[in-house]
Amino acid sequence: MIQIAAGDGFSGWHALNDTIMGGRSQGVCQAGAAGLQFQGLLVEEGGGFVSCRSPLFSPPLDLSAAEGLELELRGEGRTFKLAVACADGLAGLTELIPGGLRWVAGFGTEPEGMTRLRIPFASLRPSVRARPVGLPLRFDPSRVSRVQLLHSRFGDDGSPNPGFKAGPIQFTLQALRAYP
Repeated sequence: MIQIAAGDGFSGWHALNDTIMGGRSQGVCQAGAAGLQFQGLLVEEGGGFVSCRSPLFSPPLDLSAAEGLELELRGEGRTFKLAVACADGLAGLTELIPGGLRWVAGFGTEPEGMTRLRIPFASLRPSVRARPVGLPLRFDPSRVSRVQLLHSRFGDDGSPNPGFKAGPIQFTLQALRAYP
């Protein structure tokens, strides 16, 4: 296992909410002994997402020895998306795409207690602003530059998220690891 962050190791992570596109959702995340805690209010109209994301990893994380990512979180039965950005080998050209290219996978959480799950790299799909990308792209685990956890009204395939719930929201990401 490669530990990416756990407990107060989430220092530097920050909230990124739909206000960047004119939405009205609010929320903050804070690292502490229990992990990365998010609290906020999710407003569907005008946007419909809240998230916590890592700082840019510089240099990018080399997770090429891993099969995927393992998360431990308390998510109150909500459906989330994991979004992973990779530094491309093309002088950062994918970062010029508005919203950036992200590799995403959706997943559900237990209504109570902790959820531990594994997301294989092979299940990540290329996406730009909640829309699947149909180009023949390949995920590069040797150049992971950022990780983001989102609760959005859109699923990983761009369709409505059946587990979306507007209103008060809180979740805790306790640990993030790469598994062999």
